[in-house]
Amino acid sequence: MKIIIGLVFSIVFLNASAVTSSLPITMDKAIVILKAQNLEIKTASLDIDSAYTDLDKVKGMNWGKLDFIQDFARSDNAGNAFGFKLTSREASFGDFGFSEFLNPLGQAIGGAANDQMPSDMSGLLGVEPKDLNYPDARNFFQTKLKYELPIFTGFKISSYVEIMKSMTKMKSLEKEQVIDEKIYQVKKSFYDMALLRESTKNLNTILDNINTLENMTKSMIDVGYAKKVDLLEVQAKKGNVQRLVLQMESNQKLLLHYISFLLNQKVNDITTPTEDIAMPICLNKDILKENLDIKKATQGLEIRKSMLNVSKSAYYPMVGGFAEVATADDSFLNDMNEHKAYTVGARLTWNIFNGGSDDADIQKSRLQHLKMQTQVQLAKKGIALKIDKIRTEIETFDNEVASLEKELILADAIYENYEGRYKEKLSSMSDVIIKQSEQIQKILELQMAKNKRNERIFALKKLANGEKR
Repeated sequence: MKIIIGLVFSIVFLNASAVTSSLPITMDKAIVILKAQNLEIKTASLDIDSAYTDLDKVKGMNWGKLDFIQDFARSDNAGNAFGFKLTSREASFGDFGFSEFLNPLGQAIGGAANDQMPSDMSGLLGVEPKDLNYPDARNFFQTKLKYELPIFTGFKISSYVEIMKSMTKMKSLEKEQVIDEKIYQVKKSFYDMALLRESTKNLNTILDNINTLENMTKSMIDVGYAKKVDLLEVQAKKGNVQRLVLQMESNQKLLLHYISFLLNQKVNDITTPTEDIAMPICLNKDILKENLDIKKATQGLEIRKSMLNVSKSAYYPMVGGFAEVATADDSFLNDMNEHKAYTVGARLTWNIFNGGSDDADIQKSRLQHLKMQTQVQLAKKGIALKIDKIRTEIETFDNEVASLEKELILADAIYENYEGRYKEKLSSMSDVIIKQSEQIQKILELQMAKNKRNERIFALKKLANGEKR
């Protein structure tokens, strides 16, 4: 019974979810989904995570490295075989060939005791020890732990850390740019959909009137007040309007597909906005302060500064410490405690002369730093130009909207006048339809002008990083 009840609740929940997902999505809801589901935003987030791992990697260089080394070898090379024994603390005098040296030495000592000392004993030093030169093959197993620590690197590691910190900030700024761009595209798509739907609605109104005119023309042909060519003209205009309606509906489907792509989920319907966007109240200096392109250029300048410090590190000495502990034998891990050894030490390396290459690297880094300073100034000038351009365009569209609103008032009055004249049999239906078409055209022109104005406002907000703030 519990299982059946659970299944019933699951089915009800799934059906409720299906109903919810089929509801039209508002623009605010779409932006929430966009931030959570958009694939490009997710990719940008992964880039930030990758930058943080690079930062951790560079920071880890300050702690040095610890290596475990296990050697397995077998050799009858004289140097290796003797070195293996010496490393495992098992070398003996016999390894030096003393067995071959003591026999003639004993004979010489015996002869000296019998007053038979040879006149020249230098031949003893010419004896070649076979045990040392031709040793038996020997196994070598060495287990070693080695730790190396950079003590001073001429500020190279710290400069690399600063570079990677700047890179993480750069990736964060790039993610903000992606979010702002995608929000801009979503908002523009919603307002484009509003324009398409308004256009389709008005075209359908025209189509209804043309259908009325078509039926009237047919009736007039029956009574001899119109010709067949009049009907063909009306039907041709009807076909043209139907084609435009189909194009508008197709564009709506394509726009829904694009919104689905942005949100990374299927979107069947949306709720289009009806209000116009208010002009944001922000000064140019505030926009320049918050602009992401300028912030990225500034971070690039910090990176170039740190890279200059990396180049300068070539003039400093490098100091490193090391320590190792090892054990070795001719069998694996045999008598480890008896054969263990350690080594500790430090090393200073200072490049005195490098043919001027280090100085050339520093000069190149300085030039890149100066170039980046110029690019920051260029970014500020370019963004300021964009701001002025967008503000001018918004002002132009404001004037266009005001003019079209007046033209629409006139078109409405003319249409109402012709509609009244038609009722009084002073004008034809075709005249009324023409005036209505002109009226609807003004409505569409006004809607398009408002959409263009809204799009420019969105662009201004994007420059000011307005969505983030």
